[in-house]
Amino acid sequence: MRVVLQKVNRAQVSIAGTTVGKIDKGYMLLVGFAPDDGDEQLDYLVHKIVNLRVFEDENGKMNKGLKDVGGSILSISQFTLYADTRHGNRPGFTGAAKPDIAEPLYERFNQKLAATGIHVETGHFGAEMKVDLENAGPTTIIYEK
Repeated sequence: MRVVLQKVNRAQVSIAGTTVGKIDKGYMLLVGFAPDDGDEQLDYLVHKIVNLRVFEDENGKMNKGLKDVGGSILSISQFTLYADTRHGNRPGFTGAAKPDIAEPLYERFNQKLAATGIHVETGHFGAEMKVDLENAGPTTIIYEK
């Protein structure tokens, strides 16, 4: 499982010109799955993301987490995180989980995030989406489990 996390001041995802997910301060997540991912990977990354401390405290240090600042999550499925670019110029995606495996994992991942008390917005699995965000910091963290 791979997650690219960006701390944002705002983020939204649209499909065919209609906004389907929108947050203010928080994290925008691009989420990809490998064929053998399961609850171990989901639980580990939910814990890491929810407890990540990258928001500034009163001394300007990255010491506050998402709950401390009342932040939200915008989660977007992104199978291209598993692009293999080692050969030629056209990426291969054989390392990504097939949709029948990845979609239930994506749904469970978002449910587990929401179960922690964080407000979670999402894109639509498999849809052609447009993402608009204002990265804060900029702060970008890459997770892999």
